[in-house]
Amino acid sequence: MPAAIDHVGFQARLQPQRLAFAELFSERRWTYAQFDAAIGRTATVLADVHRVRAGDRVASLARNRAELILLHLACARLGAIYVPLNWRLSGTELAVLVKDADPIILLGDAELDRPELQNLQHCEPSLGTLDDFATLCDAAPPMPERPIDQDAASLILYTSGTSGRPKGVLLSERNLTQTAINFGRLGRVTHRSVFLTDSPMFHIIGLVTCIRPAFLHGGATLATAGFDPPRTLAFMADPSLAVTHYFCVPQMAAMLRAQPQFHPAALSRLTAIFTGGAPHPANLIRAWLNDGLSVVDGYGMSEAGTVFGMPIDQNCIAARMGSCGIAPPSLSTRIVNDAYEDCEDMVPGELLLKGDNIFKEYWRRPQETQAAFAPGGWFRTGDIALRDSAGFHYLVDRKKDMFISGGENIYPAEIEAAVAGHPQVAECAVIGVPDTRWGEVGHLVLVATGGQALDTKSVLARIETRLARYKLPKHVTILEALPRNGAGKVVKAELRSLLGVS
Repeated sequence: MPAAIDHVGFQARLQPQRLAFAELFSERRWTYAQFDAAIGRTATVLADVHRVRAGDRVASLARNRAELILLHLACARLGAIYVPLNWRLSGTELAVLVKDADPIILLGDAELDRPELQNLQHCEPSLGTLDDFATLCDAAPPMPERPIDQDAASLILYTSGTSGRPKGVLLSERNLTQTAINFGRLGRVTHRSVFLTDSPMFHIIGLVTCIRPAFLHGGATLATAGFDPPRTLAFMADPSLAVTHYFCVPQMAAMLRAQPQFHPAALSRLTAIFTGGAPHPANLIRAWLNDGLSVVDGYGMSEAGTVFGMPIDQNCIAARMGSCGIAPPSLSTRIVNDAYEDCEDMVPGELLLKGDNIFKEYWRRPQETQAAFAPGGWFRTGDIALRDSAGFHYLVDRKKDMFISGGENIYPAEIEAAVAGHPQVAECAVIGVPDTRWGEVGHLVLVATGGQALDTKSVLARIETRLARYKLPKHVTILEALPRNGAGKVVKAELRSLLGVS
C-alpha cells in the first residue's frame, strides 16, 4: 500500500473509523476513512472534469460546509491552490478578488447569485454550485495517491483589508503543517480533542486552526452554521459532542457568559476557550478563571498562522493577564526599534518572526512581499509588542494604528483596554484624528451595553484613573455597532469613513 500522502490519509490508516468531521447543521458525518476517500474523489472531479492542474486556482464562495475543507485538501493533493472568498464582502469587492486570483473555477452556494460575479470581465472562471459539484464527487473514484510537495503553495487567504485593499497571502503545505504543530503544542491537542468551529471557513481560524491540528493528531472538528450565542453554548455543553477546543474573539466569549443557560460545570470538558483578535479585559478573564475555566489568549495572523499562546494552566493565566503567551520552539522572534535594533525586555517595538509557519509571498505583489520582510528574512508583522524576562509577549497595538500626539506615541489598544469593563460599554475603538494643536488626538467610539443610556463623562473618568493625561481621547462618539470583518476585528478604515475622518 502506498504511503499516506497527508495527515488525513495517515489517520485513515491509523484509526479509519474514528470521527474526523461533522456538520452540526446537518446529519453528515465522516470517519477518517470516509473523509480520505472524499478528498480523493474531490481531486478526481477537479482534475478530470474541470481540468485543474498544478498551480491553478480553485475558488469558493459559500457558508461553512464540508466541501470547503475537501476542496482545500484536494487542491493540496493536486498541487493546485485553493482560494476561499469572504461572503461578507460586497459583490464589487468580490469581483476584484476573483480577478486577482484568476481561478479556473468558482464554486459556491446562494452567495454566487450576485450580478458582479455573473458579469466578470478579463477573468472568466466557470461557475458551479457546490451541491452539483458534490453530486459529481459522490459518483467519482478516488484519485490514486501521489506525494505532496510540502513547499508548493496550496492556499491563498485574502487579508481582512482592515486598511486598504486585501492582499492574497500565499501559504504552502509546510506553512500550514507547522501552524498545526505550533497550535497542537500550545493548545494541548490530542486524538481525543474535539474542535467546535463557528468561524467562517474563509478565515485562517475556521479553515486552518480548527482543522489542521485536529487532523494532525487524529481528533475531530464539528462545524456549525455560524456563531449564535445560545446555540453555540448548547453545543459546548452537550456531553454527546464532548467539545474540548473553541475559538472566538473576546466579545463573543462575553456573549456566551451572558446567556441565561450559562453554567460553568457544563463546560468542564473544555481544554480551554481560545481567544484573540482584540484586547481581552482582565476582569473578564478573571471571571472565567473564577468559574474554573481556562480562557487562553493567543496571537496569530494569516501570514503566520499560530504564533503565540498562553499556557492552559490557570495560575499562569492569572499571573499574566493581558499576555498573548509564548512562542513554540520552532519559531524565532525579535522585537526591534526603527533601526532594527533589538529592544530590551518590556520595551515596545515591532515584532519580527521567522519560521516554517511564515507565508511564502503575497500573491502577484512582489513589491509588497519585499516590503514585508526585513533583512535576514524576518517577517515584519506590523504589530507593536513587548516581551518580559520569562519570554511572555504582550501586544501593544498595530504599528499603523499608533498615532503621535504632541510628540508622544499613543497606542489605541491601551486606551481601549482602559475602557473595557465599564458596565455601560459593550465595545469601543480608538483612532487618531488630525488636530491643529497636537498634530493628532484620540477619537473614542463607544457602543452602549444593551441599548442603555451611556454616560460618556463616567467613561472618561474611568480612563483618567488608568492613563496619563496626554493619552486621553479628545473626542467621543456613540454608535450602535462597530464595523467588523469576518474575523471579528474592528475595521478602523471603515470606522474612519463613518466618522468622516480622512
